[in-house]
Amino acid sequence: MITLQDLSQYLQQLLSPADFADYCPNGIQVEGNSGINRIAFAVSASLATIEEVVKKEADVLIVHHGIFWNKDPYVVTGTKKEKLERLLKGGISLLAYHLPLDAHQQIGNNWKAAFDLGLEDLNPFYPIGKTALGVKGKMDPISIEAFQKKLEAYYGHPAHVALGGKKKVHSAAIISGSAHRYIDQAADEKVDCYITGSFDEPVWDIAHERKINFFALGHYSTERVGIFALMAHLHKQFRIPCEFIDLFNPF
Repeated sequence: MITLQDLSQYLQQLLSPADFADYCPNGIQVEGNSGINRIAFAVSASLATIEEVVKKEADVLIVHHGIFWNKDPYVVTGTKKEKLERLLKGGISLLAYHLPLDAHQQIGNNWKAAFDLGLEDLNPFYPIGKTALGVKGKMDPISIEAFQKKLEAYYGHPAHVALGGKKKVHSAAIISGSAHRYIDQAADEKVDCYITGSFDEPVWDIAHERKINFFALGHYSTERVGIFALMAHLHKQFRIPCEFIDLFNPF
């Protein structure tokens, strides 16, 4: 068994949340019991996810998207009340790591994907504060059609695309989640492809006007990468039972 304090201190050292001006509190959001025998992991602290954690009798839930955000109202009502009730009644701790888990250069959503996709000569992409959210790199030349299939197979999600760039590509930048608005930064840095989770109407014209290939693989799917990698890392570090709660989310 490890303690909540042990786990929290280790994650503070691993993910360095103090380096980020984030939109939410990183670290412990809800304090449960001190002793930890089982850890659950998920992308988001949805009510359905928390109910699964209760069923599985986990002591801790670690997520990318927690339940407290800067622009939220202060009052605790509705589903937020239900989530807190289930966590507190079960003695379950909730830990959330948002931008720190995007940016980490070994197990983060972006760098881990870049390693897995075979990108090389990796460099930080889109600086924010003391660090950078994303990553860019190079690869052996590949047709845009083959690269799309590779992305869809890796993320397990169909791509929404705006193929305004080269037909054979050898570089890409990645920022997971809701980051379609950074397509101009990718075009400024002359990469062939920009990979993210979300998309919006202006992206179509921007991709063709800036002559860059755009891929949106789903907010959920692109941010499953880091939390899954964190689970594997903590299981190896602490030798404690861990389980990933992968509920259906097509967005």
